[in-house]
Formats: sequence, structure tokens, C-alpha cells
Amino acid sequence: MVFSVSERTFTQEVLQSPIPVLVNFEAPWCGLCRVIHPLLLEFQSQCGDEIKLVGVNADQNFKLSTAYRLKSLPTLLLIENGTVRHRLECFRGREDLRLALEEIKASYSNYPKIYKNSKTVDLEYRSA
Repeated sequence: MVFSVSERTFTQEVLQSPIPVLVNFEAPWCGLCRVIHPLLLEFQSQCGDEIKLVGVNADQNFKLSTAYRLKSLPTLLLIENGTVRHRLECFRGREDLRLALEEIKASYSNYPKIYKNSKTVDLEYRSA
């Protein structure tokens, strides 16, 4: 299941997320959005806790649609630490999207895990 976010929850769930977030801008009337949904669910299950997947209804969240300059639906943005790292739009079909998602997944599978607010313990050697 894809977690839905809105303008109200976008900052907390996406921009302040400690892990990268793949944001799917979609609309209920968008046929291609429904076609790619199973592919996104498969991507989510393969990535586990490395990448979070969320959906945004572009019609109901006009400020976000305008802020990210959406030209077509669906548009997928991979946002990490508040910055857009990948933008996927105008793909030619399921296979084109699948290859792009595989590339994203591969780049984060070998990615060192760095968590925000982690505390470093000083392990200074002390002699007796």
C-alpha cells in the first residue's frame, strides 16, 4: 500500500524523512497512473526500508504540483534530504519506468546508511 501525503504532511513525511522518498504525483483520472501502480508496489517491496514510497494527488495538492512544476502525470520524484535527486516523467511505458526504477534501486542498495541525529560514541583507549 502506498502512503498518501498532502500539502499539510509533505514537509514532515518527505522533506524531513531520514531516508530517500519516491513521490508519485498522480490523479484519479490518469490511466497511466493506474497502469504503473503495480510496478511501484513491486519497487516498494524490493526496496524495503531503503526508500519510502508515497503518493500525492496532484489535483488536490495544487501548491505542490506548482512548486515541483509538474508537466505531466504521473511524475515521480526521488527526494533525499529535501532535494530532488531524480525526476521521472514522460516515460514511454512500463518497461521504460521499470528500468529507471531498477537504476534508482541499484544506486541505493549499495548506499551507505547514514541516519540523521545519530550519536557518535567516543571510544577513546584508556590504559589502566
